[in-house]
Amino acid sequence: MPPSYALERLLSAGGTKLVAGVDEVGRGAWAGPVAVCAVVTDLSEPPAGLTDSKMLSPARRTGMVAQITGWAAGIGYGEASHEEIDALGMTEALRRAARRALAELPAEPDAVILDGKHDYLGAPWPVRCEIKGDLSCVSVAAASVIAKVRRDAYMASLGFEEYGFADNAGYPSPVHQAALASLGPTEHHRLSWSYLDDLPRWRHLKRHRNPLAGEGQLGLFG
Repeated sequence: MPPSYALERLLSAGGTKLVAGVDEVGRGAWAGPVAVCAVVTDLSEPPAGLTDSKMLSPARRTGMVAQITGWAAGIGYGEASHEEIDALGMTEALRRAARRALAELPAEPDAVILDGKHDYLGAPWPVRCEIKGDLSCVSVAAASVIAKVRRDAYMASLGFEEYGFADNAGYPSPVHQAALASLGPTEHHRLSWSYLDDLPRWRHLKRHRNPLAGEGQLGLFG
């Protein structure tokens, strides 16, 4: 079932004038920034085939970007760097990236539909968390596509062919894990993450941060 405007219309019926759909990508990657996109629409017919970015092939996602750009009433995109993630934790990094994305919109939204079950954005926006919002909500689906394509393109532009960034976008693929074990982390890796605990040669590079900031991450071998 394709995403619909049911949630946007529900919020509008309650008096909300401008609703932004927001989604993130890169939360589970081991390298690179976390990216957030915000999309507002005029409730017009969305591009055919629009859905969660994970349900689309890379070519289909890339082609969808031009359609979304020509159709959406506003698009904002923001990132938080791997340095910010290491220093502040993932929750605060997501908040910063989301605020940067919302600041790029042509007008400040009155409410935000946030994909997932955790509100990492907070005040001053009223936030509606929607599990699998990228599958059910038009504006969130559009945000998921833009965020995924833009972040993937950035990761591919970094090079580091041994780590396979052009294919894995910094996520822990077998190629990425093998390169880490033999070559160690690059300047784009998140050094506060627990994969370094599984790499004796590189464990000394790990950075420690406030354990209350952000979530724990999976190790390299489990």
